[in-house]
Amino acid sequence: MRIRTAIPACMWLATLSLCLQPADAQIAKIVDDNSGRQFFINSDPAPSRFAPNSSKFSTAKSHATIFLPAESSFAGHSRPAMTIDRDGAERLVREAAERHHMDPALVRAVIETESGWNATAKSRKGALGLMQLIPTTAVRFGVNDAFSPQQNVDAGVRYLKTLLERYNGNLDLALAAYNAGEGAVDRAHGIPSFRETRDYVQKVQNAYFRPGSGRMEGLWTNPHAIRKEPDPSGRVIFTNE
Repeated sequence: MRIRTAIPACMWLATLSLCLQPADAQIAKIVDDNSGRQFFINSDPAPSRFAPNSSKFSTAKSHATIFLPAESSFAGHSRPAMTIDRDGAERLVREAAERHHMDPALVRAVIETESGWNATAKSRKGALGLMQLIPTTAVRFGVNDAFSPQQNVDAGVRYLKTLLERYNGNLDLALAAYNAGEGAVDRAHGIPSFRETRDYVQKVQNAYFRPGSGRMEGLWTNPHAIRKEPDPSGRVIFTNE
């Protein structure tokens, strides 16, 4: 009789101990790649929440953070990158332009046309930040947070310089490639026929060549500027061709 009663008691104790075991007791450690800070978080046992067929956090480095809004980063909602003012952005432009030997007025004209100086701008096509970097361009130039004005401006300036070098200083083609991509410019052997791209090239040059832009004299002439030319008969013709 004692043996028959002892077995159910043991089974009851084992069942009770399993019921008292917390479901979320597993602790996972993740490390912020930028700051090196360590975070200890209760992991969710459901595999589908973090990765297929796995209940653990992935700690592999990734550039995926450039696709996320700033508040989703470890830095939190109040990071300075999201609250930069125009003076701060201007300083970043001057520093990046000097560092990469570019005309800051051209960088300002691109930013004005691309984002209107909005560091949190995001286009329908996924372009991000002040200079509207697409994710592939951001990764190409080592950006891990495209909403960081400092990273965004530096990468945008380097990309613009790369395009100018690729097209032998042809400002029209460099700006067209910045908007439509190098492949589109190469296929068209010039500015693509896209209305958006042609308008973009015109808008950037209007901002760059307007009086008071601070542009460096002698770098480029404005091929779209209206010029006054007398013809052989003495008539005065105004043209931008």
